[in-house]
Amino acid sequence: MPLLPRWRFMTDEAKALTKRTAASAAIVLVVLLLFRALIPWVVLGLVAWWIWKAVSK
Repeated sequence: MPLLPRWRFMTDEAKALTKRTAASAAIVLVVLLLFRALIPWVVLGLVAWWIWKAVSK
């Protein structure tokens, strides 16, 4: 079963908009996955910075 059964009847503008929307959604998904993978490193960096600030006083 096709995802877009009326693809062949869509105008070129509608096809282009659909492709741009799908590409944008894919990019956002990749960025979110990368961000999720980096969160523990950011937290670790913040903790190290707070410890450094506390020790250097």
